[in-house]
Amino acid sequence: MNIKVITRNVGYALLVSALFMLLSVVVSLLRGNDSALAALLISFIITFTVGIFPFIFVRKTPAISLQDGYMIIFLSWLLSFVFGMMPYLLWGGPFTVVNAWFESVSGFTTTGGTILDNIEALPDSLLFWRSSTHFIGGLGVVVFLLLIIPSSSPVRLRLTNMELSSLSRDGYRTTTNKTVLIFAWVYLAMNLAAFICYLLAGMSPFDAINHAFSVCATGGFSTKNLSIGAFHSNVINLITIFFMLMSSTHFAILYMVVVTRSLSPLNNPVLKYYFATLATLSILVAMSLKYSQVDMTWGKAFMDGVFQVVCYASTTGFAITDNSTWPFFACVLLMFAGIQCGMAGSTTGGLKSDRIMILFKSIAQHVKRSIHPNSVTGIRMGRQVLSDEDVYPHILYIALYASLVIIAFGFCLWLGADGEHALAGTVASVSNLGPAFGEIGTYGSYNAEPTGVKLVYTACMFLGRLEIYPVLVVFSLIFSRNKKF
Repeated sequence: MNIKVITRNVGYALLVSALFMLLSVVVSLLRGNDSALAALLISFIITFTVGIFPFIFVRKTPAISLQDGYMIIFLSWLLSFVFGMMPYLLWGGPFTVVNAWFESVSGFTTTGGTILDNIEALPDSLLFWRSSTHFIGGLGVVVFLLLIIPSSSPVRLRLTNMELSSLSRDGYRTTTNKTVLIFAWVYLAMNLAAFICYLLAGMSPFDAINHAFSVCATGGFSTKNLSIGAFHSNVINLITIFFMLMSSTHFAILYMVVVTRSLSPLNNPVLKYYFATLATLSILVAMSLKYSQVDMTWGKAFMDGVFQVVCYASTTGFAITDNSTWPFFACVLLMFAGIQCGMAGSTTGGLKSDRIMILFKSIAQHVKRSIHPNSVTGIRMGRQVLSDEDVYPHILYIALYASLVIIAFGFCLWLGADGEHALAGTVASVSNLGPAFGEIGTYGSYNAEPTGVKLVYTACMFLGRLEIYPVLVVFSLIFSRNKKF
């Protein structure tokens, strides 16, 4: 591995964090030098100094190996977490070292879980920094790896495939360089559109920018203790649902709809499956809420059901109601939505609808082969026919995801977590959902969880956001004597 290449590229990630720390300092000044000014200014100086250091003392070296690429990915995220926790830690309050680490990891991985029992007690500049970590993490999920790796590198396409699945790119063809710009512009355009819509719906400019950062990154950090529910506006609820849907859809599909001025890109099998799943789950959850709470109107039941189903499916930790009082059946449906999640090529976490659709089709194919052993069958995804070699990595990842949940669940039980919380919190962390159920539900926090359990959750957030494989590769590089692939 080339240390110079790694440090120089990791420096980019730290400079991005430093930029948003500086913007948070500006917010503090505009808000009358609030209590987080010193913490943010010191954090900016330290992060900027460390980030700029490689550019001063390390010559530009364009050559990059596959090992270097994986290490850049790992260290960029890890150091972003470390430096991102400094504003919280220096400000103090409820932010112990572990709590500051939890909030930073949750922000950058766009998980949206929090240790804060009183969000509104934070100064505005620190609230802006929390939302900024969502913005950075959301953009990083889609294009960060493509931006830091030279376009001439033969490794670039292989690393791109870790983030951008070809399963939802039917009819979408472009160069890798153009893909970077497309995804960046779609993400930025959605943030601007969400900001304008929230403003027009009655939010203040400060609330609008923070919630735009959160909804487009499918994160969930809010400036209010009651999240979106604090605004008591069905218009804001509907705007939030719309942008959660858009942010959990493959960005290439959104791009093609705009540039072709046609709805034909929406004729995508994964998109249709994803939306059909959302519709079915929303109806079932609404019916469950209505029949378990007879005084609830159908309108309220459907609004709560649709909003929370889309929240969990898009892994956005917003809320308009407290799900700790929901019936068990509704909670199970939300759990399924949170495990499956949105489409590949979006800012959502979880297994992705692409893989779940492949799993169902693989099961059907296996049943058909059992009945007709001599038949030649393939899995069709739109115009694509997938071979067993194409399907195998996705089935393997599902098994790996399940294994991670089981192992992390066991550790949480061993460290003293309640059984129900341990399972729900583990799934919520691995899928980057944020809120789970009960005391760690939509209006709860992770503050009361044991310290060791919080650390397990943050490890799950990290593994879930990077989709496990890159982290395993890095550990393999570190502990293996043979550094070659």
